[in-house]
Amino acid sequence: MFSKAFILRYHNQMIGTLFILAACLLWGMDTLIRYPLVERGLNPITIVFYEHLVLSLIFSTTLIPAIKRIGNLRLSDVLGFIIVGGVGSALATVCFTESFKYLNPSLVILLQKFQPVVAIFLSAIVLKEKIQKPFLFWSAICLVGGTLVSSPDLINFWNLIMNGNGIASSDGAIHGYLLVMISVIGWGAATVFGKHLSSGGFDTKAIMGGRFLTGLVVLIPFIHFNQSIILNEVTDYSKILLMVFISGGCAMWFYYKGLKLIPARSAAISEMFFPLFAIILNWIFLGKELNQWQLVGGGLLILGSLIIQLKRY
Repeated sequence: MFSKAFILRYHNQMIGTLFILAACLLWGMDTLIRYPLVERGLNPITIVFYEHLVLSLIFSTTLIPAIKRIGNLRLSDVLGFIIVGGVGSALATVCFTESFKYLNPSLVILLQKFQPVVAIFLSAIVLKEKIQKPFLFWSAICLVGGTLVSSPDLINFWNLIMNGNGIASSDGAIHGYLLVMISVIGWGAATVFGKHLSSGGFDTKAIMGGRFLTGLVVLIPFIHFNQSIILNEVTDYSKILLMVFISGGCAMWFYYKGLKLIPARSAAISEMFFPLFAIILNWIFLGKELNQWQLVGGGLLILGSLIIQLKRY
């Protein structure tokens, strides 16, 4: 018979994973609104700034109960909020956005797939999580699956290499690689330090409040208040508010609830379902069908993640 402790750990593992998957699904829904706004010419940094501004106002009240903890904050807690909010939520997003100026979007999306590798590596160093060999094997399966899910981007990148006349190795491209590297490291670190804050006794609302407020402070220098802060169409404000509700409020709430229950390394693997959900939603709502390689990739991603969760690697 299984012990109560085993059943509890297994229950937490599955519930935590479902929370992360719910967050990924909402992030995928967010892309149906975000990408059209960016394609119409809205400055992505302005969009992110408004999201952080609204979310900071909403969650600032949740920080009031935590004020009494300020005197007891450890340096690692302060560092955690800086990395989660300033680096992960703000700086990484800015770098990711800027990288599109120097690199083909397909390459940027492919390089972003290395984010779980960073999170797994940092979880072993920062959180002292034990990484088992079977976990590394099935993580590699998930990484292959995630790459195949983005097979159209892989094909586009290959065509760029073959016909781009050195554009993938130019000085501008190197600048773009550095920007993507910063964003990948920033997002991977945000997962690990978010787990650190959660394990340190900070509840979900306090982490979200600290994340968005810190991110807002870091984003302010990137905003030009004379023109770029003003949106041309009133409906754009309502769309941003909808994104705030979907990806900033609900998705992040699910994400940190899940992160509290499972190791950071497992959360990093579960996060790879975000592009899969985004592609499936594009298939349903925009008629962009999945090709055979994307279906195979989705199957590998589901298989690898399922094994990791069931075996609790």
